Amino acid sequence: MKINWKLRLQNKTTLITLILCILAVIYQVLEACKIVPEIEQQEVANMLLTVVDILCILGIVVDPTTEGISDSCRAMKYNRPNNDKGEGKKE
Repeated sequence: MKINWKLRLQNKTTLITLILCILAVIYQVLEACKIVPEIEQQEVANMLLTVVDILCILGIVVDPTTEGISDSCRAMKYNRPNNDKGEGKKE
């Protein structure tokens, strides 16, 4: 299985999902060991999401399917998201 992790981690959805999954696993391990953290899982998740939002605002997390931070010329012509056949919807 070959995955371009560097590219995938530039996608906000992938990054947030990965962070929250790691957080959930940590809390499950702590629960299995009968350890109760002082800070709740939701509070940690909120802090991590804030960090990701700041990274997005700074332009560090961008759409990995386009070069740079702008949309492609093709994407700028869409009125609706691209369909499964790779054709943009124009109206």
